[in-house]
Amino acid sequence: MKRTPYLFLLSLLCWISVESMSQNNTSTPKSKSRRPNYEVVFPQNRVNTLEITLTQATWDSIQIDMKKKFGNEFGKGSRFPGPMPRNGASAAAMREGGSMGGGPASFGQSEPNYVVASLKFNGKTWNSVGFRLKGNSTLMMSWGQGIYKLPFRLSFDEFAPKGTAKPSFYGFHELSMSPAANDPSLLHEKVAADLFRQAGIPAAQTAFYRVFINFGEGLKYCGVYTMVEVIDDTMVGTQFGDTKGNIYKPESTFQKFTAVQFEKKNNKKKADYSDVQSFIKALNDSTRLTQPAQWRAHLEATFNVPHFLKYLAINNVIGNWDTYGAMAHNFYLYNSPTKKLTWIPWDNNEAFSSRGGGMPPAAMARNEKRPSESSSGPSEGFFPPPPPMGGNKGGFGGNVSLDLSTVSKQWPLIRYLADDPVYLTQYKNYVKAFTQHLFTTTNMKKLLERQHRLIAPYVEGKEAKPYSQLRDTASFGRSLEQLNEHVVSQTQKVAAFLQKP
Repeated sequence: MKRTPYLFLLSLLCWISVESMSQNNTSTPKSKSRRPNYEVVFPQNRVNTLEITLTQATWDSIQIDMKKKFGNEFGKGSRFPGPMPRNGASAAAMREGGSMGGGPASFGQSEPNYVVASLKFNGKTWNSVGFRLKGNSTLMMSWGQGIYKLPFRLSFDEFAPKGTAKPSFYGFHELSMSPAANDPSLLHEKVAADLFRQAGIPAAQTAFYRVFINFGEGLKYCGVYTMVEVIDDTMVGTQFGDTKGNIYKPESTFQKFTAVQFEKKNNKKKADYSDVQSFIKALNDSTRLTQPAQWRAHLEATFNVPHFLKYLAINNVIGNWDTYGAMAHNFYLYNSPTKKLTWIPWDNNEAFSSRGGGMPPAAMARNEKRPSESSSGPSEGFFPPPPPMGGNKGGFGGNVSLDLSTVSKQWPLIRYLADDPVYLTQYKNYVKAFTQHLFTTTNMKKLLERQHRLIAPYVEGKEAKPYSQLRDTASFGRSLEQLNEHVVSQTQKVAAFLQKP
């Protein structure tokens, strides 16, 4: 018993020694089995700073990989591919059925490769971090114009030796970085995600970061990014309390089930898609016309309908065209054991938009540039986003109309719910509640001004092309007023919609 204090002291010294090694600035911090540290990684009252280093050889390998998979060289101009995938077909599905068509640049044969990078944050260094470019239209616009502020993803365990503890970044293994390429306010991604969560819709956590990247010739300031939590890494477990159910990242309109359109993010060894198959069967069942109560009951046994209607109301009020209803992407489905298949919004960088999402096919073929259709649209000289998939009646469209009347049967999850009087009433009630409690002009003005002030010191106009899409601080300054005008316009549209019988 007399040796206990000595043993305790020895153990304490060993623990301190191990901790000291893990904090060494020249080695990767050790992973710990603990809850992700949101306060450090996703702060809401400050802007963090990341420094990422790629060697010249690594940057060269990225360019070779992009040329091979996407068809064009960095800074050599880009064209969007020909016809966008139709009927929910992913790029993979399109390739199975035929060529993507179009010009020399496309959305790729597969995702870009991960390469090794080092990362510095808060005086610590993570070595052998996985770094890869990500995205479709934003990536191709920036890549073609030679802009280094590229969208990318970080994986902290991508290159971890098998059999060893997986390293993490304060409990996070993957993180996504959004450059706000078409958003001079730099606020869309973050504010939209915040609004969803405040309204009770689980969505990824977000935070602002100043990002410096060394492409082999020294650190360059690439401006303010929005860091976005990865859905299948930590978001589902944190906000749903479990991760047992299937997590999907679909590219489907839900007209029919096609396995390739439902990318599994977990449970990959089990080729079990019965949950989404049952949902799609129930959604498209003809009983919706003859026995609507029975149709609703069967649909709600597989899919969290009230949750989706609330999401849809919020998405339509803020104005966000780049998701289901115009494009068959930018959402996840999680089969929560207690809530059935549940909708999770993703990639909200095109939120707060009053404009259409594309241009006519003829202009697309000519690869024409088009002036912005809204004051918060892309800067002069930018290529517009790819066109929507034609979900609105009458051809190409943008945001889904508040009354849902313009949505075609190509999007049955919206069209069929809107056609049902019970669900339409629920939807209208969600629109009303959101605009009364959260999306008010007073509340939104405070929210937008607070976020604008937070990042304003780091939006440096002197940082010229090619290290940011933002050409000057003037457009950043104007964007706040334009966002407030958008809120006023949307609330007026809501008032008119709610007055309709």
